[in-house]
Amino acid sequence: MTSINEQPIPAARPVIGEDEIEAAVRVLRSGRVVQGPEVAAFEEGFSRLVDGRHCVAVNSGTSALHLLLLALGIGPGDEVIVPSFSFAASANAVRLVGADVVFADIEPGSFGLDPAAVEAAITPRTAAIMPVHLYGHPAAMDKLMPIAEKHKLAVVEDACQAHAAALNGTPVGAFGAGGTFSFYPTKNMHSLEGGMVSTADAELARTLRLLRNQGMEQRYANEIVGANMRMTDVSAAVGRVQLAKLEGWTEQRRANAAYLDAHITAPNVITPPVAEGARHIYHQYTVRIQGDRDAAMARLTKAGVGNAVYYPTPIHRLKPYWEPDQKAGRTWDLPETEKAAAEVVSLPVHPSLTEGDLARIVTAVNSLGESL
Repeated sequence: MTSINEQPIPAARPVIGEDEIEAAVRVLRSGRVVQGPEVAAFEEGFSRLVDGRHCVAVNSGTSALHLLLLALGIGPGDEVIVPSFSFAASANAVRLVGADVVFADIEPGSFGLDPAAVEAAITPRTAAIMPVHLYGHPAAMDKLMPIAEKHKLAVVEDACQAHAAALNGTPVGAFGAGGTFSFYPTKNMHSLEGGMVSTADAELARTLRLLRNQGMEQRYANEIVGANMRMTDVSAAVGRVQLAKLEGWTEQRRANAAYLDAHITAPNVITPPVAEGARHIYHQYTVRIQGDRDAAMARLTKAGVGNAVYYPTPIHRLKPYWEPDQKAGRTWDLPETEKAAAEVVSLPVHPSLTEGDLARIVTAVNSLGESL
């Protein structure tokens, strides 16, 4: 139970400090507030995280996914292979361009797409594979990229939770045709709200810039049909401040995760494994609970330890996907997805944790013992 003098430890703690406030005020006072020099500077700075790829800033991670699919020409008649164990935005972006979602199962360790399941899901209509680097752990890109190359498929990386994660030295967002990132306030870095697309293809980058700005590069000279998915300079200024702090925050998250790995000993709690060659940046520190998860979460909450389930319902069981599949008589065999959704719990790992917080988390988790 939480002591009267102890505050609950939040599962996540967005950072909005004086540096971020000063940056936002500076831009507001400048009068140049939408897709101006701050956005360009943010794009240039972020490109260093993705091996110097072209970067295109937009207003959300979902917009990043949506526009990348559009820019690649994916639409009606196409299929995109997506994990069901992810946030709904991964699949929603596919539906928004009119393509069909094909769900494939995940690996139990990384929670990323299982390469064997992906290969089995490929049909003549498959146009792309969308690996999700869930919780900040890179998907098995070393195995997924050869599959995509063999079948001539685009790879759209959903790296919305994985800023600065890497596999065998290559950063996420630098493997496929394009990578997408989110700057929502609870991410490892944020811009209040926003997103980014990375790509090595200069023409694709130009198409993305057109799509985010009503299809025009020069005012009133519309070249294609586009939308308004621009990032504001206020958001970009905040993002630039956060980007400068990202590496320090990432190392603190990794240190916090290492402490939890070393000290959690409850036999019914499985700590997150890390694949060989992977740089996990711990957007979430996600354990598996063997036993009554609801009871475990209630006890953690009573002890003042924030916790959450990401995600309790796989996408294929959400109403917009489940009902059409039921009508079509379509079913998905995703045992690892179903198991993960029933077992996962994310614990605090954010860089604001103190040594005392970490000790309290460990004590609360280990007190679960074998009684669940």
